[in-house]
Amino acid sequence: MNALRNKVQLIGNLGKNPEIITLDSGKKLAKFSIATNENYKNAKGEKITDTQWHNVIAWNKTAEIVEKYLVKGNEVAIEGKLTTRSYEDKAGEKKYITEIIVNELLMLGNKNS
Repeated sequence: MNALRNKVQLIGNLGKNPEIITLDSGKKLAKFSIATNENYKNAKGEKITDTQWHNVIAWNKTAEIVEKYLVKGNEVAIEGKLTTRSYEDKAGEKKYITEIIVNELLMLGNKNS
């Protein structure tokens, strides 16, 4: 059960083209966001779509695959772990961001296909 302590699986669509960063060490980093949608009906019977955005980070070989094949709108399945980090914005305020570090990526096709 230890493998299940911090595990996330999502299927969603890329909101924009991935940002690729090559570090001084030569390692590649890909940053992108995916949207997941949940549909339900409210008390009045109206269909509601709830969209959640998730920040995703991929490293090394996975980042190379992201760079080569993924663009805005692509549908992907990812598996990874949640991490939270903090930084200071330009005004000196501490901000927190939660990201998913990918260890598995599956390309499911294009949203428009």
